[in-house]
Amino acid sequence: MNNFSFFHELGMKYPIIQGGMAWVSDSSLAAAVSNAGGLGIIAAANTPTHIVKEEIRKAKQLTDKTFGVNIMLLSENAEEIAKLVCEEQIKVITTGAGSPGKYLKMWKEHGITVIPVVPSVALAKRMAKEGADAVIAEGGESGGHIGEITTMALLPQVIDAVDIPVIAAGGIGDGRGIAAAFMLGASGVQVGTRFLVSKECTIHQNYKDRVIKARDIDTVVTGRPTGHPVRVLRNKLTRQYDELEKAGASLEQLEALGSGALRKAAREGDIDNGSVMAGQIAGLIKKEQTCLEIIEEMFDQAQERMTALKSIGIIKD
Repeated sequence: MNNFSFFHELGMKYPIIQGGMAWVSDSSLAAAVSNAGGLGIIAAANTPTHIVKEEIRKAKQLTDKTFGVNIMLLSENAEEIAKLVCEEQIKVITTGAGSPGKYLKMWKEHGITVIPVVPSVALAKRMAKEGADAVIAEGGESGGHIGEITTMALLPQVIDAVDIPVIAAGGIGDGRGIAAAFMLGASGVQVGTRFLVSKECTIHQNYKDRVIKARDIDTVVTGRPTGHPVRVLRNKLTRQYDELEKAGASLEQLEALGSGALRKAAREGDIDNGSVMAGQIAGLIKKEQTCLEIIEEMFDQAQERMTALKSIGIIKD
């Protein structure tokens, strides 16, 4: 279902969601994206509940626009965060790592729009059946925790399977990606990696510089034996992962190697021993920009692509 009005009804100028990235998506980034006309997201991840509350309060000081919260449903304090978003009158939440079914009734009673991230048709259908307002179909090109199906293959199949808006994610870093998503029937897009290098993003400069210097072949997926594969940029840590996996290391050994690695990269700037999560479109990114510049540039590019198709009769007015 291609429903371009979905984002306008939520108060957004542009049909774009900023990805909920742990140790990255804080109040500064979320507010900047929302002020630029998109939907900014604060990532709760495994963050203590009182810190998430502080970030929500900070965002409210930085913007009068709608912003959301991403809840990782397998986190130990997921239930606390689920209640917190109601108390703080958050209007939109995205979810990952599990089913939000047990919280949907409570969220609906508080007027919250619920948008789960899904890596498969089966999960998309389940989320639609349970009452989700939309789903984010995320392909394996994305950074961080991923599924196995590519965005181009996953997106149209999810759109055909559900009757709620479907938002495209994974491998979208410029206007060409947005136009492609619209051609496949998406109602909007979610973008993460491009916002890593936004001026309002508070991650360490080393992390940003590594993304800007990335080549097309620089991402790799680690952690498949754990059941939680992660796409990151190659470094000393990924080589250690590869060696352990080939040696048949235990799940405990692999998980121990990755413990705290994202924080090490994002906050301490250790891009050799930290987990530098980024999607395959990192090779497209060449400069830092404000969130407003990023969003306006991407949608101007998308408009150019769509106009070009109209000019040769592919798209009718």
